[in-house]
Amino acid sequence: MTAETKSIDTLVVGAGQAGVAMSEHLSKLGVPHLVLERDRIAERWRTGRWDSLVANGPAWHDRFPGMEFEGLDPDAFAGKEQVADYFVAYAKQFHAPIRTGVEVTKVVRQTGRPGFIVETSDGTFEANRVVVATGPFQRPVIPPIAPQDASLTQIHSADYRNPAQLPEGAVLVVGAGSSGTQIADELRRAGRAVYLSVGAHDRPPRAYRNRDFCWWLGVLGEWDKEAAGPGREHVTIAVSGAYGGQTIDFRRLAHEGMTLVGLTKSFKDGLVTFEQDLVENLKRGDENLFLLLDAADAYVERTGIDLPEDPAARYIPPDPECVKHPLRELDLAKAGVKTIIWATGYALDYSWLHVDAFDEKGKPKHQRGVSKEPGVYFLGLPWLSRRGSSFIWGVWHDAKHVADQIVTQRKYLAYRDASQRSLDNVRAMKVEAPTAKDAQQINEMGVI
Repeated sequence: MTAETKSIDTLVVGAGQAGVAMSEHLSKLGVPHLVLERDRIAERWRTGRWDSLVANGPAWHDRFPGMEFEGLDPDAFAGKEQVADYFVAYAKQFHAPIRTGVEVTKVVRQTGRPGFIVETSDGTFEANRVVVATGPFQRPVIPPIAPQDASLTQIHSADYRNPAQLPEGAVLVVGAGSSGTQIADELRRAGRAVYLSVGAHDRPPRAYRNRDFCWWLGVLGEWDKEAAGPGREHVTIAVSGAYGGQTIDFRRLAHEGMTLVGLTKSFKDGLVTFEQDLVENLKRGDENLFLLLDAADAYVERTGIDLPEDPAARYIPPDPECVKHPLRELDLAKAGVKTIIWATGYALDYSWLHVDAFDEKGKPKHQRGVSKEPGVYFLGLPWLSRRGSSFIWGVWHDAKHVADQIVTQRKYLAYRDASQRSLDNVRAMKVEAPTAKDAQQINEMGVI
C-alpha cells in the first residue's frame, strides 16, 4: 500500500439524506466508515432546487426519527434551506465522519483480494464495502424532441430558480408532476402566460378529513407497497406543500389563467404539437384522487375513528375552455413563448462505478439495496424496498436494513475456525523467550 492510499472498512458515497442516514446506522453498529461528498452536506437541497421549494410532506412526517425540525410547526412544510440545515445538524449530533469537497471518480474491484479501489479527487482509498448513496436526481434529462432554436431559452427544472431569472414572455412548462406544476403555478402568480403540458399523473389530495395525504398513505399501507402496479412505474405524482399545502387541481389552475395542453409530441418550424390526451390524462388523475378518498372513507368506517366528513375534496370544477377544446399545436412566436422549462425528470449516472452491479439496461440490480456485486450497496433510490424508499423517513429505514446486512457480512468474514483460533493463540505467546512447553506446541503446529 502506498502512502497516498487510505484504507477504510465501508465507504459511503454521497452525504445527502441517504448518506447521513447510512452513517448514523453504521455509527450505532460500530462499523468503521467514511462518507465522501463532492459538495456540501445535502447540497442538492440548496442549489439543485428552485428558491421557493418546500418539502412535499409536513415536518412531522418528512424527517428522521432522531430529531424534529427546530422552530417549525409539525404540520408546516419545511423550506429547502431548512431541510438542508436539518441534515447538517443531524450529522453533527452523532459526529458523522463526513468529508466534503471530495468527488469519487472511479470504483473498481480489487484483483486477487477482497474489497475495492476507490479513486477520488483527494487520493485513493481501499474499501471493503461501498455504499452508493447518490440518490435519484443525478442527471437532468431533456428529451431529444427539444427544438434547436437559439431564440428560445430552454432549461431543466433543476436549473430554474425564480420568475425573474427568465426573459420576458410566456413560458411552456413540459411535465406536470410536483416540480413542473409548482413552477408553472409560481410563474402564473408572477403574471406570466403559462402553458402546462400535462401527461399521465396521480393526483392525491393534499389533505382529507383533517389528515395529510402522507398520513393516509401510512395507515392504508401504501408506503410499504413493494412495487408499483403494472404500467405505473413512470407515472408522476402531482402533490405540493407550496402555499401552505394545497391539492393540485389542474382545472382550477386553468380557470385562474393557466393554459393546459396534452403531452408534448414534437417541434417543427416554430410549432409545437401536442398529443390529444389531455382530457384522458385529467380523467385518470381524478380517478386516482377518488380511489384514495374511497379507501380513506372505508378505513374510517372500518375502524370507527372520529374524523369529520370532507365533501369538498370530491369537488371537480367545470372544464375550462382549454380542456373543452384542447390545443393540437401552438405557434411559439405568436403565443409569445420565450422560454421552455423541461420538468422531465432525471436519469441515473453510475459511469464512475465500474462493478458488476447492473442489469442489461444499466439499472442497479439489487435486493433491498444489497447489490448483486458483493460488497456494493445502493440507498435512496425510488422503490428500493418500498414506495417510501426515496422519501426522507423511508431512506432512514432502508439504511438500517443495509447497515444490518453489512454487519452480518462483517461477522461472517471475522469467523475463525478451530485451527485458526489455535494459531492465533500461539502467535499471541511471547515468542521472544518461549518456554519448553511453548516451543513444543509451536513445533507441533508447524509455526515458523
